[in-house]
Amino acid sequence: MSVSDETTIVSDGILLSEAAAAKVKALLDQEGREDLALRVAVQPGGCSGLRYQLFFDERSLDGDVIKDFDGVKVVTDRMSAPYLGGASIDFVDTIEKQGFTIDNPNASGSCACGDSFN
Repeated sequence: MSVSDETTIVSDGILLSEAAAAKVKALLDQEGREDLALRVAVQPGGCSGLRYQLFFDERSLDGDVIKDFDGVKVVTDRMSAPYLGGASIDFVDTIEKQGFTIDNPNASGSCACGDSFN
């Protein structure tokens, strides 16, 4: 993939819950940088064949799909976008667990840990 300014802003795609957006915003505030976006990608690996990656990224890649959630920019590369259409990202903070969760209607199966899917 090449670095470019050519991106696509969409109204469908990934959904970010209010709780997830608030957590991402808090993490970005800790970083003290306004040029970062939350990049959500799908990579080969994990027990089920594909795994999710969530990380902050300052790059703009050719074909990126961008969605804004109350000032939180979520970016997906063009190869990952078809796997993530309609997926919703939430942030859970309970006594049992804490972290981001992804509910993906495109996944036909997942592993017990929930980090990978097929």
